[in-house]
Amino acid sequence: MVLEQFDENNTAVINPWNLIHPVEGMPKVAVGCFARGTFARMLEELGGGEVLAESRVANMVIPVFRVTYRGEEAAVFLCDVGAPACVGLLEDLWVMGAETIVLFGTCGALDASVGDCSVIIPDCAVRDEGTSYHYAPASDEIAVNPRYTEEFISILEQLGCSYTVGKTWTTDAIYRETKEKAARRKAQGCICVDMECSAAAAAAQFRGRELFQFFYAADNLDADAWEPRSIADEANQLAKDRIALLAMELAAKIAKLHKRCGGGR
Repeated sequence: MVLEQFDENNTAVINPWNLIHPVEGMPKVAVGCFARGTFARMLEELGGGEVLAESRVANMVIPVFRVTYRGEEAAVFLCDVGAPACVGLLEDLWVMGAETIVLFGTCGALDASVGDCSVIIPDCAVRDEGTSYHYAPASDEIAVNPRYTEEFISILEQLGCSYTVGKTWTTDAIYRETKEKAARRKAQGCICVDMECSAAAAAAQFRGRELFQFFYAADNLDADAWEPRSIADEANQLAKDRIALLAMELAAKIAKLHKRCGGGR
């Protein structure tokens, strides 16, 4: 099978460093958000930031902003959706100088007991997308979040936020999440479904970079009929804004840890 033909050579015909260069003043910690409305409000709350760099693709320009939160600098960006686009952007950011990236966005719930907008921390991802197979040998699953889970849980508990730790199902095809597939993944232990997690985890491991990913639950697939809940960008904005601040709290904590340890890796 094509997806089993993993090549471990870390140099390709076209590499991110052929197109992207290190950016002076790039913070070591970056925070990526997948929801445009949430990101816009987060950026406004952080004072608007300063455009530090750009990632350019054929149909858009993605600005990278430098902000300060709790006295610590961080880069923030609106992440493109889908495994290939997300990983391409992460590759650019690593070359720019980011060492640790925090990613957050919505996911679909495969367990109805997971509340709307509640926090989910993936510890494993089912690889039902194509990108990860170019960054790691073929397997059904990949470990997620080898670092910073304890630090993030500490923040959540300190702020009184409920959370669930579990396995996610990463798939490219949002309109092919059939009832049968969802039931199969739930039986496999998945509590949610997303589009980027397994690929982003594989890319980070391949490049030797730090990546922490978490979700907030949106639509519910664990029902007789699909329940959109707060999947719309304008729905439940206050809860989503609190989620964004959780990401910034973790970024500030990681930045402090970097300073203490004298580096990110």
